[in-house]
Amino acid sequence: MDSPAAAGHEPERRLRRAVLWVAGLNLAYFFVEFAVAIAIGSVSLFADSVDFLEDTAINLLIFAALGWTLHRRALAGKAMALIILLPALAAAWQAFAKVASPEPPDPLSLVLTAGGAAVINLVCSLILARFRHHGGSLSAAAFLSARNDVLVNLAIIAMALLTAWFGSGWPDIVLGLIIVILNVGAAKEVWETAEEERLAARALAGEEID
Repeated sequence: MDSPAAAGHEPERRLRRAVLWVAGLNLAYFFVEFAVAIAIGSVSLFADSVDFLEDTAINLLIFAALGWTLHRRALAGKAMALIILLPALAAAWQAFAKVASPEPPDPLSLVLTAGGAAVINLVCSLILARFRHHGGSLSAAAFLSARNDVLVNLAIIAMALLTAWFGSGWPDIVLGLIIVILNVGAAKEVWETAEEERLAARALAGEEID
């Protein structure tokens, strides 16, 4: 029979295993999506590929930070909020660069690649769903990012159909800007959760909270 201490550490061990699986899946598909995005010149796919790299970093940091104090985890949560903004910056840069020449990306490549991404992100979100309320801002960051990614992937598929219908690159640019908005919203939620943890750490330390 496991000791009470061992049983207490079991949820943490399960979360560690989960985030390593999620990090590996995200890193593997980053290379796939990034290569396709560059090949077909897609703003939204490029932003989504950077998002896979961001998710890899988030989950590896969760793996490292689980043993940290509440205060340090709050700081890490705020770092994660800033990391979530990276795909937004990438999408904004790509969208700006493509405005002058909005060539449409290949719709079939968009559908196939985004479909694969949706499967990967759905699997990751299901893995992380049961931990979203048990790891503070860090696990919240990972779950929110994976959840938003599924929505983005479905939007890319819909955008591909519009691209095929209109033969224009503008749907791809517009979706890139929507990705910016989604990531800003997720970053805000994670930042607020991390701030709550920071205040909780101060309260535990006996500090006055304004």
